Amino acid sequence: MNCEESKELLVAYVEGLLEDSEQQAVEEHLKDCSSCQAELQELTGLHDRLVTNGKALAQSNLEKDVMNQVIREQNVRLKVTSRATEALKIRRTIMRSPVTRIAAVAAVIIVAAIGINYIMAPSVTWAQVIEPILNARTIVFDLIIGSEDSGMVQHEIFAGSRIRRTMSNMPNMTMIIDTDNEKLLALDTEGKTATYADISGELGDRHRSFIKFVRQIITQLQEGQVKELGEKVIDGRKAIGFVGKGQNEAVTIWADPETALPIRIEAQLGQEFAFTMKNFEFDADVDESLVSMDVPDGYTLEKTNIDLGNSNEEDFIESLRIWAEIIGDGTFPEAIGTEATMKQMPLLVQKVTAMQVSEEKGTQIGMSFAKGMLFHQTLETQGQWKYTGAGVKLGDASKAIFWYQPQGSATYRVIYGDLSVKDVAPEDLPK
Repeated sequence: MNCEESKELLVAYVEGLLEDSEQQAVEEHLKDCSSCQAELQELTGLHDRLVTNGKALAQSNLEKDVMNQVIREQNVRLKVTSRATEALKIRRTIMRSPVTRIAAVAAVIIVAAIGINYIMAPSVTWAQVIEPILNARTIVFDLIIGSEDSGMVQHEIFAGSRIRRTMSNMPNMTMIIDTDNEKLLALDTEGKTATYADISGELGDRHRSFIKFVRQIITQLQEGQVKELGEKVIDGRKAIGFVGKGQNEAVTIWADPETALPIRIEAQLGQEFAFTMKNFEFDADVDESLVSMDVPDGYTLEKTNIDLGNSNEEDFIESLRIWAEIIGDGTFPEAIGTEATMKQMPLLVQKVTAMQVSEEKGTQIGMSFAKGMLFHQTLETQGQWKYTGAGVKLGDASKAIFWYQPQGSATYRVIYGDLSVKDVAPEDLPK
């Protein structure tokens, strides 16, 4: 659960109107979120002032405070209502199948956030802004993959070599990652099941937190490639901005002009992959239990074999088949890539659950989908690819749905609607 989701439920939480699972999720989030703790304290104070005695109504700012909270609550509810019904249906389906939930979901979430080496550049003022990012002992933040209006929100607690990660579209899944030992612990907080995954090899080399990724960008900056953007109001706060650009990527940091603490980080990588980091807390005290790799008391350890070794073109083609055959009911999607994949994970799990496949088959589908995403992530940053499959029917050999140029190759690999592949010269690519 992230800040936005928590704040949507705080009024009902104060009134004692939440279901047990919702109440537990809110309380879990409140343990390490000072922003939501502050809002809860304000709401509790308003509640107490309303119910304690009639004298409270004489307080001059009470009506204004209550009205502001009502307006905020209504705006939030109007914004999310259109998505809530479908999300609830998907969630209920997923919750009925704990084995599929762990097997298929963990495989994809493991590779959701990867780091790739980029080259950008600092300045003297920039150094003050990046200092807390480079040197903070712990960092807590929200990360939005894609656009802020519709993107998936990821809440991360970064503490040394350990990361705790939750995602808005899979609220009952928690990931604890040990980057030093290349291990991952996936927890289903509602089904009380757990599974370990080995993320060594190619995945271990590339898989790291977004904070480590940003740190690597900063330490590789070269003089003269950072531009100051001046001052602007960001997320309701006065901020000063800087942008650094590479060949296929750009990273913008907005920071408090007085404290130099980052307020917001925006990144665009390659053609499709973008993310935003916000709601930062630097050097917050993090309870060791939040990032422990031990299976919590009361959880059952599932013996699931998740192998996400080196990915290749065959894995990517299989993921395209899953996109069309399982998710799209025979039709290729509007978009592919990391953002699209993460958004569709709940739907994939719902579809796999409805297929009533074996645990082994469900795991294999999840791993194939994940490895296909992993292969595509290497292409996302190189820029030499194009997806044209939106609306194409699976099996249509006349339509090219994807092409890319392998590193060092003079020709392109073109994939068609029947998932056949041909080598094509640049001048002969589909128009």
